[in-house]
Amino acid sequence: MTITKRVTFIAKEGCEEKMKELLSAMVAPSQVEEGCIFYEIFQYEDEKRKFMAVETWEDETALDGHKASSHYKIYKSSYEPYCESKYSNELEVLK
Repeated sequence: MTITKRVTFIAKEGCEEKMKELLSAMVAPSQVEEGCIFYEIFQYEDEKRKFMAVETWEDETALDGHKASSHYKIYKSSYEPYCESKYSNELEVLK
């Protein structure tokens, strides 16, 4: 069963560019991971401090592999000083 998540980040005032840099660095390596179906980062046009990652993984094993990757570990250890808040939601595809 696929897993789709939406992760929202609100950058601290003045940290938009650094947040954009950190999140953008995740895209290419994540997209080539085994089990990645979709992975993109978006920045809101009308709220430049707000970013959204949308990702879909084949299954829990693929998502766990992503969380164990070196690029994920770099992001995880680096984003907090630039982020005011972060929250995520799991999404369900309607059929």
